[in-house]
Amino acid sequence: MKKLTILLTLIGLGVIAFALAHSGIREVFTAVTRIGVSGFLLTVAAQLGVDVLLGAAWHAAFPSMSFRHLFKARMVRDAASTCLPFSQLGGIVIGIRATCRHHGLRDAQSGGVEWPEAACANVVDITTEVLAQIVFILLAVALLAIGTPSNPLVRPVIIGAFLLTMGAAGFIWTQQRGGAAIRRGVEGLGRHIAGQWQTTMVNGADSLQERMEEAWSHPGRISASAAIHLVGWISSAGVTWLTVHLMGASLSFPDAIAVEGVTCGLMSASFLIPAGLGVQEGSYMTLGHAFGLDASTCLALSLLRRGREVGIGLPVLVLWQLGEMRALHKPDAQRPAPLPSSGKVATDNPEG
Repeated sequence: MKKLTILLTLIGLGVIAFALAHSGIREVFTAVTRIGVSGFLLTVAAQLGVDVLLGAAWHAAFPSMSFRHLFKARMVRDAASTCLPFSQLGGIVIGIRATCRHHGLRDAQSGGVEWPEAACANVVDITTEVLAQIVFILLAVALLAIGTPSNPLVRPVIIGAFLLTMGAAGFIWTQQRGGAAIRRGVEGLGRHIAGQWQTTMVNGADSLQERMEEAWSHPGRISASAAIHLVGWISSAGVTWLTVHLMGASLSFPDAIAVEGVTCGLMSASFLIPAGLGVQEGSYMTLGHAFGLDASTCLALSLLRRGREVGIGLPVLVLWQLGEMRALHKPDAQRPAPLPSSGKVATDNPEG
């Protein structure tokens, strides 16, 4: 898996280098600098607003945890997925670790969040986000078909959205009824990824299933979470629209939804590629061209998005690591139970 990740990273970087050479490095640099420092900071602020929505969506599904705690864990999860050389699966593991780290419950006397509760919270949050993403992708495909009916991406994205829907349905069923499957998965994870914590993980498997069933027994919370996530996805398209206009180009908001939705759909399908390297750039260039944006502007849009993610993600990861180091100096009785994870992941470490 490590070799595959390195290979996919190198391929993605090669795609970005080719795109830069094809579009013209000078033209892309001009398009990037056209936004200005103040404009870039404005897009960062807009992205932070989207992040607040994502934290609110998670809190809607798990009101027993504080919004502040879940917001921090969500920021760490996304930062790990976008800034570190891991696939999105690695970001999820980091997110679970971050959820375990702090005293997130309203009752301060209850102590830190144990790993079954943290794993359940992250899995359910990701599931509600995927449910909202499916609706967002279908909306984007509809707008893409209206704007550019002959676009070659329409059919494969529809097929991808259908497969994503089937996968999400199976994933939800597993969380609600698949206790044996979850236990087998935890046992396999314990053997192959977290050998020294295998006993802890297996002992917590039944607790994890109970928490899953409890979370899904509140359909109102799940629906509210998915609805807020959908608002977050649409807001991420607003950030794209804002960035394009700050660069001096023109893109309507419905077209921005089409570009962002289809791009997110393609990146979800390529979840094994760290940070979607190459996939994001290719998607923006193909879709942007269909709506009248030149190649340099499309590539600049992608690079500005990456700059925004790094500008937010790196400070988040630094603060998280400082918190981890402070926790190491606490007395053993005050330390939250560690999340089972591999040595590398635990040391190093997810709309729109």
